[in-house]
Amino acid sequence: MSEQLMDAAVLNEPLSIEVKKVPVPKPDQDEALIKVYCIGVCGSDVHYYEHGKIGRYEVKEPLILGHELAGEVIQVGDLVTNVAVGDRVAVEPGVTCGRCNHCKSGRYNLCPDVVFMATPPVDGAWSEYVTIRSDFLFKLPDEMSYEEGALLEPLSVGFHSMIRGKVSPADRLFVSGLGPIGLLAIQSAKLFGVTEIYASDVVPYRRELALEMGATAVIDPISGSIKDKIAELTDGQGVNVVVESSGNQRAISDTVNVVNRGGRIVLVGLPTVDDIPLNISNLIDSEIDVYGVFRYANTYPAAIQALSRSTIDIRKVITHNYALKDIKEAVEMARTQKDTSIKIMIYPNMEEKK
Repeated sequence: MSEQLMDAAVLNEPLSIEVKKVPVPKPDQDEALIKVYCIGVCGSDVHYYEHGKIGRYEVKEPLILGHELAGEVIQVGDLVTNVAVGDRVAVEPGVTCGRCNHCKSGRYNLCPDVVFMATPPVDGAWSEYVTIRSDFLFKLPDEMSYEEGALLEPLSVGFHSMIRGKVSPADRLFVSGLGPIGLLAIQSAKLFGVTEIYASDVVPYRRELALEMGATAVIDPISGSIKDKIAELTDGQGVNVVVESSGNQRAISDTVNVVNRGGRIVLVGLPTVDDIPLNISNLIDSEIDVYGVFRYANTYPAAIQALSRSTIDIRKVITHNYALKDIKEAVEMARTQKDTSIKIMIYPNMEEKK
C-alpha cells in the first residue's frame, strides 16, 4: 500500500518556505490524528521564518511551523478514550512528560522534557493533518467555532497571566503592548470580571482595536508619561495590575513606576536582551509582586467554559485569512505589515471554510 501524503508548509531556511508533500502522520496508541481546520500565525513562527532561531532553539533541518490550531478527530489510537472520531477539538500544542516535579505539581508548562509543536526540532501543524497525545485535546462546544478553538492557544497566555497576577473583578488593570497576546489579555481580564482596563501601543490601529475589544481607554506611549495619563484617566487612583506584553525594554522598566504601591506586575513579552534595569528600591519600598509568564497550564478547559458562557468574541483579533498554499504571502504579511495585521489564520482546506 502506498504511503498517504499531505500538504505541509516547510521552512527550508530563513525566508524560504514552501508547501510540500509529506507523509500523513500515524497516531500511536495514546494519540489521535487531527484534520487541521485552521491554524494561526504566531510571532514565534514569524521569528523562526525570519531569523531561523529563537534563543537556544535553532532550525537546523527543514521544519513545519505552526502551533495554534483546531480541527476534527479522524482517527484514534487503541488506548484513547477521551475523544472519538468526529469530535471537534482544540489542540494544546505542548506535550509534557507527566512525571517530573513540575508536572506533578500542576505547573507542567515548566516541564523540562516538553515536546512543543514548531519548536526545533519538533514539527508543527501548518499542514493538513497532525497527531498529538489525546489528553492534549479539548472538545469544542457546538456553538464555538474552529477559529475560536485555534485562538484558545494565544488566549491561554492571557488567561494564565490573569491567574499568575491573581486578578479579580476589584482590580484596575493596564496592558502594555497590543499585539495578539495583549489584545487577548484584555479579553481574558474581562472574562475574569475586570471592568477597568487601560492599554497602550504605539500603533493607532491596535489602540482602536483594543477599544473595540473592551479596553476602557487607550494611551499612546510616546505621547508622554503613561503613569500621568493613567492617573488622569482614573481620577488619581491608578492601576494595581500591569500586564506587560510588548517585550519593549523601556516598557518593562517602566512597569515598576506605573503600578500602584502593593500592586502586581505580570511580565509576558519576551525582550531581545537579558538585562533590563528596574528600580529595585521602588519595587521593594512599594512591596510590588512580579510574576513571569511562560506559556500556560490548565487553561483550556477553563477558557472554553468561560468563553462559551460569554458574549466576548475573541475572533476580532483575526485580520487576515489565507489558504495553506499561500503560506509565503501570509507569513510575509505578518512579518512586514505589523501596523495592519494582528492575527492571521491559515486554512489547509480553504474551500471548507464556513
